[in-house]
Amino acid sequence: MLCIDDELELGAAIVEYLAASGIGATHVTTIDDARPLIQHARLVLLDINLPDGTGFTLCREIREQADIPIIFISARGSDDDQILGLTIGADDYLVKPFSLGLLTAKVKRMLDREQPPTAAFDDGWLRVDPASGRTWINGTEAQLQTLEDRLLQLFVRERGRLITKQDLAEEVWGDPFTSDGSVNVLIRRLRMRIERDPNAPRYIRTVWGRGYLFESPDASAPGPLNAPAPHASRS
Repeated sequence: MLCIDDELELGAAIVEYLAASGIGATHVTTIDDARPLIQHARLVLLDINLPDGTGFTLCREIREQADIPIIFISARGSDDDQILGLTIGADDYLVKPFSLGLLTAKVKRMLDREQPPTAAFDDGWLRVDPASGRTWINGTEAQLQTLEDRLLQLFVRERGRLITKQDLAEEVWGDPFTSDGSVNVLIRRLRMRIERDPNAPRYIRTVWGRGYLFESPDASAPGPLNAPAPHASRS
């Protein structure tokens, strides 16, 4: 695991605390020092204000190369900063000062969380194969980010059942206190990935005041993988 933060004392404390939980971590203070290490990291803790650039820029750079979990750790706690961080690909955002226990719990959850088996889904437009961890949209394989994939697996597994925001937060983040803003941003990101028209979603429906519902656009039961889907148009 890689921690990128220019605060030496905080970085050392994070490394020591994670080590006590059996999680190895490396701390660096600059983007230049981080770049050679990113490809080997299982997870990145990323500050925003760094001596040689911003964490936002590095987050975008990482997302162009890899799908590793990213958690922003920053004193910048405005809604705008948090929304931007999540929108450009971060999986979580912690505002300083934060509890090292909470940070460790989030890190362990992202590294070690095991997903229950999910039934395959294929309706001709969207195809999800949990056995291989792959997703296709209109015949083209999609490269989903970690939380996007976890959210889609949850929706497919629970299709036809209402999922509250609290249920979603617990299943995807492992944290029932995940903010509505984080949930909303992730829902929007997944809709951008899988919906024909994200502004008029047909898979992920909002049930106002209650949560979300996932179902096939024609509301029929999806067939097995590679089954014909006469209702799907590729025109």
